[in-house]
Amino acid sequence: MSKIKVGIVGSAGYTGGELLRVLIYHPEVEIVFANSVSNAGNKLYAVHNDLFGDTELSFSADFHSNVDVLFLCVGHGDARKFLEQNTVDPSVKIIDLSQDYRLKANRVYQGQDFIYGLPELNREAIRTAQYIANPGCFATNIQLAFLPLAAKGLLPQEIHINATTGSTGAGQKPGATTHFSWRNNNLSVYKAFEHQHLQEISESLDQLQEGFLPQNEASLLQRAAEKIHFVPQRGDFARGIFSASYVTSDLSLEEAYAVYEDYYAGHPFTWVSRDNIDLKQVVNTNKSIIHLEKHGNQLLVLNATDNLLKGASGQAVQNMNLLFGLDERTGLNLKSVGF
Repeated sequence: MSKIKVGIVGSAGYTGGELLRVLIYHPEVEIVFANSVSNAGNKLYAVHNDLFGDTELSFSADFHSNVDVLFLCVGHGDARKFLEQNTVDPSVKIIDLSQDYRLKANRVYQGQDFIYGLPELNREAIRTAQYIANPGCFATNIQLAFLPLAAKGLLPQEIHINATTGSTGAGQKPGATTHFSWRNNNLSVYKAFEHQHLQEISESLDQLQEGFLPQNEASLLQRAAEKIHFVPQRGDFARGIFSASYVTSDLSLEEAYAVYEDYYAGHPFTWVSRDNIDLKQVVNTNKSIIHLEKHGNQLLVLNATDNLLKGASGQAVQNMNLLFGLDERTGLNLKSVGF
């Protein structure tokens, strides 16, 4: 089989850089272009310094659709704008890492729906898709924490989540809350109970447990917030997401583990650990590791995920592998940072 020809739009940012790190060594991929108008002509390692010695590719200002798959690593709102302003051959598969096509109401492009690209939820639909909407980083972590319960119809009326993300989750553009002097040795809450990822989380859980999402005249975000009480935090580390979620449950701890282990038995990147977990186990990998505890009638679900890999670019490559009939682990045998 000839190699998969890949084009990347928006390749100078964090997700673009992470995608390049994976694809440069992917055995079935040829990178045709890495688009960045502002960096055109510069070597990739001029921006992504860690790629020095790995590639001599340069950024390109050009875009064309003489590729098999196009990755959109652009800001939210810019993917839809890009596709409106540029003609992409209908034969080209598209994987969008922005939030533009994730929600059911916004998924249509060129007469076809974007498929929500969470393999643990939609693996078979992804295999036959043309367009993929890659999930958000918080959304990936939190959905993986609850999909097994939703699949059994065991989600209660309310879910409580506290989750902390690293500074790369805010993107590469500097901001008041991303400067080292502010972020270091610091912790803060933002978008409490109204984070935008609540929308895709609620749609996915409702896909498995019909009726979970309230049906009323309120906005999708408001309806999601009625059921999912989510407090996001900014951590003083660069990458990763660690969530601590709890729900009322009649399951014993052993019954809960059986539900989770059964659901994820066929999914190579999501693991259920009977030992307590920490964030460093997953940083620089495409893994998500879940741990369960039972405290009275409360089921505590801990989940650790790398926001740039399983939460973004690694998952995008996992989706590409599924689209082209490869083992979804291909090119993603990545090792954690350890201690």
